[in-house]
Amino acid sequence: MDTNRLSAWFNTFAKAECACSSDLYEYLSLKIAEDHDLLALSSNAKEGQPVPNLFFGVIHFLLLNGVEHPLCEFYPSIVEKPQPPQKSFPYFKSFCLTYKDQLISLLNERKVQTNEVRRCGYLYPTFFYIYEKVKKPLALIEIGTSAGFQLLWDHYSYSYHADERYGNHHSAVHIFSEIKGKNMPPLPNVSPPVTYRYGLDLHINDLSKTEDTLWLKALIWPEHQERRALFEQASGYVNKHQDDLHLIEGDGVEHLPRIVEHIPNDSAICIFHTHVANQMPLDKKQALLAIVKKIGKNRDVFHLYNNIWDGDLHLDSFIYGKEDNEIIAQTDGHGRWFKWLA
Repeated sequence: MDTNRLSAWFNTFAKAECACSSDLYEYLSLKIAEDHDLLALSSNAKEGQPVPNLFFGVIHFLLLNGVEHPLCEFYPSIVEKPQPPQKSFPYFKSFCLTYKDQLISLLNERKVQTNEVRRCGYLYPTFFYIYEKVKKPLALIEIGTSAGFQLLWDHYSYSYHADERYGNHHSAVHIFSEIKGKNMPPLPNVSPPVTYRYGLDLHINDLSKTEDTLWLKALIWPEHQERRALFEQASGYVNKHQDDLHLIEGDGVEHLPRIVEHIPNDSAICIFHTHVANQMPLDKKQALLAIVKKIGKNRDVFHLYNNIWDGDLHLDSFIYGKEDNEIIAQTDGHGRWFKWLA
């Protein structure tokens, strides 16, 4: 990939995604954007991958895996009292050049599969909104499921204001998400029924495998202690409910028609994916939309997504063959907040 394009990407990543979220990644991204050696190294990422996320992920993975280097002292995920980010870059570059071969191998092998549990904060009211349209149990099909955390959204509890709780009140997984703006989403006390839970991914992350678990932890930004805690709590639910999850490895778009054939008509099909379509080439996005539209000619089907056209959360509905398209919400990438628009 052209280094000028990569430089612009790291600059944008620093200012648009890391600012007010990760001081370490914000500072390092701005430094990487000016460093030809590191831009060249990061260019080994697989085509279609979000390069900054993947580059930081593979470095974090090696550090969490026990590679000893002074760079560890700057990661809140590794040490209790990290050094200030402004002193980190010489150590960061030293680490990258020292472990260049391992990093290239990981950049060629790995893909970003951030399994962000907190996004369920906006999925919870959205799935109720979908249920209210047809009053049918929901058959879930998640594309880019990673380990399947979001397929269990109805097993978690939620807060949007300090004195209220929704969803499964007894859950050990409690998600707080801020609702911005005056428009309030539907917030049911009881989750709508779910009949099927299918998860599709090119690589299913198996939480019984240490390496898969470590990779998902490496994708969580170093300062994000709350995200790590939610990851640990949700991992227990995924392990507990393995029999309810049908996780299938392969191309999710190609698998869709076959899976839909096994879902009875008394369930509404809900195809969803969050922050996945940005990794799809244009022809794959177009194929996905065409398949959903074809399914919608004969079935009630809903397609919930972002990153096909833009970062907003979209819902395409097909009820009795009639298509409706709407923007549901504006959302934070890590689910910290959303603005309801439906």
